[in-house]
Amino acid sequence: MVVMGAWLLWKHQNSCVFEGATPSRDTLLHSFKEEHHLWCMACARKLASLSVG
Repeated sequence: MVVMGAWLLWKHQNSCVFEGATPSRDTLLHSFKEEHHLWCMACARKLASLSVG
C-alpha cells in the first residue's frame, strides 16, 4: 500500500505541475480507492484484506 500511495501521490503532483490541475486531497483519496479496487480485482490477496475507507 505504501508503494501504491507513493505512486499515486507522484502522479497527482505531476498532474498539478504539468497539467495545471488543482491539488486536492479528495481527488487523491478517490484515486487511491479506485486503484485499491483494481488491485483487489487482480487478485492482490494481501491488499484485499486491508480496508480502505
